[in-house]
This record gives sequence, structure tokens and C-alpha cells, in this order.
Amino acid sequence: MEIRLIRDGEVADLAAITVTAYEALFDDLGDYRQELADVADRAERAAVLVAVSDGRVLGGVTYVPGADNPYAEFDDPDAAGIRMLAVDPAGRARGAGTALVRACVDRARGEGRRRVVLHSTDRMAAAQRIYVREGFARAPERDWEPEPGLVLCGYLLDLA
Repeated sequence: MEIRLIRDGEVADLAAITVTAYEALFDDLGDYRQELADVADRAERAAVLVAVSDGRVLGGVTYVPGADNPYAEFDDPDAAGIRMLAVDPAGRARGAGTALVRACVDRARGEGRRRVVLHSTDRMAAAQRIYVREGFARAPERDWEPEPGLVLCGYLLDLA
């Protein structure tokens, strides 16, 4: 399996994987569906990494390089972020999610970031297992509620 930046011909595949993964967790994505599907915009403004095997996209993640990025859900100037981790069911037993998270952490270290932050929900148990296994800790002080009833739980990995 190869982890690398997304290529133009893979944008539609990752958009479908991401939307499908989130639809499996939430009854109604509302306006967030469009944001999830807009992989091209994320790739222009942040870094979209994909896990690829035998020419097939297994999953992807958005790496947010800093608090000044439009995709940042944090204001910590020493942090990088992880957003929209999604893996096709065919890639889940192959470690694609873990490999994508590790690639984001490696990228943050390489850029001299002191922390990696992310948000998750109680419905994302599989992703949370990856985060904890990779050293992330719950950071309740980073929790927020972008809309009534949707609590995003903060996670933090200290790289210092």
C-alpha cells in the first residue's frame, strides 16, 4: 500500500468513499455532504493524502498544516490537524486508516509542529481506536458543538 498526495484522477473516487463512509455514520449529512465531497478544494487548500493499492484508492485524509488554513478546526499556532479520515470497506482490514494517520503525524513532525489535533464523534469508534493506538489522547478542552446535538470530541497528540 502506498500513501501519497492525491492525484487529479482520484478526486472523484475519494469523494465517493468519504461521503459513503460518513453517510454510514449519520442519518443526514445536510450541508456537510458537499464539504465532504469537495476533495478538489481540500487538495488545493490543504493536503489530501490517499492510501492506494493496485491502482485503487482505499481511503484518504485531509492534513491541515496549521491554524491559518481554512480547513483548521483549531486555533493552536503550533499544531497541525487531521480531518475527514475515510476508508473504503475494502481497505479497512488492510490498515489503510492507520497508515493515513501515521502519514499525517509524520508530516506534522517534518514541519516542526508540536501537536496534532483532530475532532471525532461518538459514532466514529473505529477511527477513535486508531487514534488512541497511535498515541492520541482525549482532549475535552478542545470539544465543540458546531450545531445543536453534534458534539465534536477533541483528540491531541503531543509531538514535543
